[in-house]
Amino acid sequence: MLALEDLHVHYGRTPAVRGVSLNVERGEIVCLVGPNGAGKSTTLLAIAGAVAAAGGTIRLDGAPIVGRSPEAIARMGLSLVPEGRHVFTQLSVEENIRLGAQMRADRAEVEQDFQRMLVEFPFLKGRLATTGGKLSGGEQQQLVIARALMTRPRLMLLDEPALGLAPLVVETVYRILRSLRDAGLTLLVVEQSTHRALANADRLYVIRSGAIALHGRSADLDEDAVEQAYFGYARTASG
Repeated sequence: MLALEDLHVHYGRTPAVRGVSLNVERGEIVCLVGPNGAGKSTTLLAIAGAVAAAGGTIRLDGAPIVGRSPEAIARMGLSLVPEGRHVFTQLSVEENIRLGAQMRADRAEVEQDFQRMLVEFPFLKGRLATTGGKLSGGEQQQLVIARALMTRPRLMLLDEPALGLAPLVVETVYRILRSLRDAGLTLLVVEQSTHRALANADRLYVIRSGAIALHGRSADLDEDAVEQAYFGYARTASG
């Protein structure tokens, strides 16, 4: 569904992504894992068209998307959930959800999808009139996922959906992501935690200093090898 080949992204003269190649197959969760500053978020932004690629190719269902606007890429079925949740704090929960459908003209189906969100995320049903800023961090994360689903994406990009959340809330978020995968959605998820990536992804890529250091199926990867690729050296028993 998604294929990157030799992707390069620069901020001025500084390279942020250096020759990244990866692919995401239909109906799987792929994690892009790495430390701060590794190029994870920049890779997602380049895929979504929010930052320009300096070189390489990005294909969505075989169609080249480098140079297309974010709106055009979204219309092709890609939805981005950026880091930091980006809830509209002064708008109600219902208004936040419905914003996800603003590019759609199929009003009847939009309403069906809205009702489905209330089933998928049952806590929302009793909070529709509550402003987004009054939700907890975990509730806001579920809200932005619901908003992204209102675009009817085929591929969803999520940038650190577990950031700043309590462990039990993190498990709730990933349970939702796994259920979306099981229902046929394809997901590319940025993570800092190698443990969470191995536990939840079908495949993962380790990125360090803007380049892929390791990739493979989660079931086939050794956690020590993943951490060595992540840090660039073998960790000692004392850390």
